[in-house]
Amino acid sequence: MNTFFVTGISTEVGKTIASAILVEALEADYWKPIQAGELENSDSHKVEHLISNTKTLIHKNSYALKTPVSPHAAAAIEGIEIDINEINAPETTNHLVIEGAGGLLVPLNDEDTILDIIMPSYKVVVVSRHYLGSINHTLLTVGWLQKKGYDVAILFSGNEHKTTEEIIVKKTGATVIGRINEEASFNKATIKKYAVAFKSVLESL
Repeated sequence: MNTFFVTGISTEVGKTIASAILVEALEADYWKPIQAGELENSDSHKVEHLISNTKTLIHKNSYALKTPVSPHAAAAIEGIEIDINEINAPETTNHLVIEGAGGLLVPLNDEDTILDIIMPSYKVVVVSRHYLGSINHTLLTVGWLQKKGYDVAILFSGNEHKTTEEIIVKKTGATVIGRINEEASFNKATIKKYAVAFKSVLESL
């Protein structure tokens, strides 16, 4: 069984939708180690409502913080410090999809970032969405992961921007899972559609 870590090149690029698609495609378990803000409608809740299969288990956050800011800041506001030794992947015999918070170098405390909770054995899926500066952000994210020895794949999010995608693929050489297009809405049917389309690629990673 494989563990997939979903990270993004920035915030609001589509990590939760991407995570739901991976979960549905593989009937995998889901875990969001750190949730900051929206505790009543968290990313775990969103994934649970978007998937159709009955095999997936949604595992409890290691840290559930009330304030929608960077985890280190949210923790400070609540008078705690995030300890990465307390962030332990749940035991499961199933595939596991882990969703990060923000981008790769989002701080968790004065020393550690999201990168520090990505184990060497994890397959990392980088969600890339086109905007001014996204090529730089994608190349930095993928390049840093590859330099560290991670197995990296890219999932594009949003409408196609051919020249952006071509240069990213050319410079990184990373496997491309596919693209999640702009949709009128994302619901169980939409997630299922992409899950079916991406299933074979995901299983080959």
